[in-house]
Amino acid sequence: MQKLKIEKLVEGGQGISHENEKSFFVWNSLPGELIEIESFNKRKGIFEARAIGVVEPSIHRTEPSEEHFLSCSPWQIMDFDYENEQKISIATENYKRIAKLSDKEVEDLNINIFSDGKQFGYRNKMEFSFIESGGNISLAFFSRGQKRKIAIDGCELASPAINRVAQNILEWINNKKLTERNLKAIILRSNKNDEVVAGLFIKDKLDFDDYPVLNDKFLGFSLYYSTHKSPASVITDTLYQDGQDFLIEEIAGKKFKYGINSFFQVNIPVFEAALKDISDSIHGDSKIVDFYSGVGAIGLCIGADKLIESNEEAVEFAKDNILSNKMNGSEAVLAPSEKALEYIEEDSTIIFDPPRAGLHQDVIDRILEIKPSRIIYMSCNTATHARDIGLLKDVYDIKFLKLYNFFPRTPHIEAICILELKK
Repeated sequence: MQKLKIEKLVEGGQGISHENEKSFFVWNSLPGELIEIESFNKRKGIFEARAIGVVEPSIHRTEPSEEHFLSCSPWQIMDFDYENEQKISIATENYKRIAKLSDKEVEDLNINIFSDGKQFGYRNKMEFSFIESGGNISLAFFSRGQKRKIAIDGCELASPAINRVAQNILEWINNKKLTERNLKAIILRSNKNDEVVAGLFIKDKLDFDDYPVLNDKFLGFSLYYSTHKSPASVITDTLYQDGQDFLIEEIAGKKFKYGINSFFQVNIPVFEAALKDISDSIHGDSKIVDFYSGVGAIGLCIGADKLIESNEEAVEFAKDNILSNKMNGSEAVLAPSEKALEYIEEDSTIIFDPPRAGLHQDVIDRILEIKPSRIIYMSCNTATHARDIGLLKDVYDIKFLKLYNFFPRTPHIEAICILELKK
């Protein structure tokens, strides 16, 4: 059995070890641990592996809450204070190495992380797969780094309301004798009132004589046909719909309507803390444009003039949210951010919350050409966040850089950077 000494945790969440000019990225490992590994992926001297034995455990190691922890939240293995420390360490290293921030710049920024302390039950969206187990269909996750699925009862990251409704729908699936071959995935969303909507994705066009029964908390069920040609849960056709296919969530005194497939923040209390930091940085005389705006959860809370979004469904929800919140001065625009460059103007505040890939190079180029007065850049990937900050920092001063633990017990790190045009 191969043994390795773990050096540190890296972006992505694995421990790293080097031996005989080979690099090992190891799940279920912590810095300083001596572990026994099982490798499951290899390419050009780089191995992905998992620890199957811990010879010398870290003082920060804890017992995971779930057997399937590697599939959903691989950082269940450490105490929560240490998790937050590690997120600061990984992000800080990214900002130094990629953005080329000096030790003095990092020290002056005093990078810290916000958490509300809630480690489980915070996710208001979950997607489960399915597997045949013991003659019945069970919920499932994919095994980390592999295509193999493992049966689960639910997930402790999910809101209790989501786990309850998932079991309700699973009972219906088994009553209808659906097979693993029929089934693709289920997406469930909940809000702060424990109301839930669900969408079941199947690979055959089937109909039934009855469907899951709704109640005062289970507000909507949709059955979608999703072609087997698509690996993801993409709606090819709606086969059945009962009740709502959307939820309404209240954030910072405003109500937001969003759908089963809409992008929407999954940890609302931590998002509200981040939103307050954004709001505190807004100057009242500035025009505000929110790029990658989704249904408007950031932009409408701070009075943005324009919401730029490429997803048509999200734009329709954003328009509904503008009306319901009486934000008559706001407008939702359907366009990819890199095709809506004319909205990046001088003397304006630009908000970005892009996907993990970060900002498109055309967006960066437009910023450097037009030089808007203030940029508020929220990111779910500190590596691309650091890359983009590095491209802008010769023209902009970094006034604020803070991390947020939106996804406790996972390696994911959210960050906000506020940049102001140099005088």
